[in-house]
Amino acid sequence: MSILSIVGKAAAIDVRDLAVQDRAGWDPLWRGYLEFYGAVVADDVSDLTFRRLIDPAEEMFCIVAEQEGQLVGIVQCLLHRSTWTTAPYCYLQDLFVSPDARDQGVGRLLIEAVYARADELGAARVYWLTHETNATARVLYDTVAVRSGFIQYRRG
Repeated sequence: MSILSIVGKAAAIDVRDLAVQDRAGWDPLWRGYLEFYGAVVADDVSDLTFRRLIDPAEEMFCIVAEQEGQLVGIVQCLLHRSTWTTAPYCYLQDLFVSPDARDQGVGRLLIEAVYARADELGAARVYWLTHETNATARVLYDTVAVRSGFIQYRRG
């Protein structure tokens, strides 16, 4: 069942929840995302990630964009508690659109689907990080969200 839909340059783009039968379409998008960031994730971690994303008992979810029967985008999120609110926060951890489907509004549609899901779940905030060199994505992000001004620090 579609959550949202737009008409892209070639065909309609629908967004919906990730399903168990989507594994073959999810894999190349997940690998493309990892490659973009120069990251390597072991196969067993990817397997576990997929299982978590389709498990309704997990505080994670994945929404996919589909065009003409093919997955062209993914957005993966997790809910977590906050010390600042009684409601959870929604962390948009991974967003990737296939190079062939870019400039059709897929990224915006996926973010809007996350906003809708976060509202359904009663989340107090949706937030994400991107690398400072990800200029193309930042153009979109600057139109759909407010930059917080925080700088990330981490160990390792």
